[in-house]
Amino acid sequence: MARKLKVFVVPAGFRDAYVAAPSRKAALAAWGSEHDLFARGIAQEVSDPALMAEPLAHPGEVIKRSRGTTAEQIAALPALPARAVEAGEDVPAERAKVRRGGAKRVASAPRKAEPKPEPPPKPSSDSLAAAEQALADLEGSYRAADAKLVARQRALDRERRDLDSQHDRESKALSTALAAERYRYDTAMARWRKGRGAG
Repeated sequence: MARKLKVFVVPAGFRDAYVAAPSRKAALAAWGSEHDLFARGIAQEVSDPALMAEPLAHPGEVIKRSRGTTAEQIAALPALPARAVEAGEDVPAERAKVRRGGAKRVASAPRKAEPKPEPPPKPSSDSLAAAEQALADLEGSYRAADAKLVARQRALDRERRDLDSQHDRESKALSTALAAERYRYDTAMARWRKGRGAG
């Protein structure tokens, strides 16, 4: 399956060179560049549909378009030596005006800077902070519940000791009373039997 084409552009003098290619590497090959112009911020991907139409209609072919008007391009050229103007060399009238009789150089029109790709946004740490807080909340709840259980266990241990101590005291007292009642009963039965035998 053919890879989706993208449109890339690089400045070439007073023109921009567009090419539709499947990758940046393919675009560099189409331009004949051995350097990574993308890494240097010179070349970039195009997203404007109006600029993408013609290159997409001719994949792999370098499409060059002029940047600015002819007057703007001529104004941006370096000044000609005064002697070339005085010698009457065949030069455009616009350039001849640059230096004639020692006239001051006309300021060139500023070139439009190529927009640099927007840097990727900084990753958000909100999810990480939320996960850390959730774990901290869980640990806090666990410690609080554990402390309550420990306190309840200590209270139950005290109740168990008190219950055992009370049971021991009451058991001894009842055992003593039982022994006394058994002795009294056994003595009474012995006398009763003896009285029946005498009769």
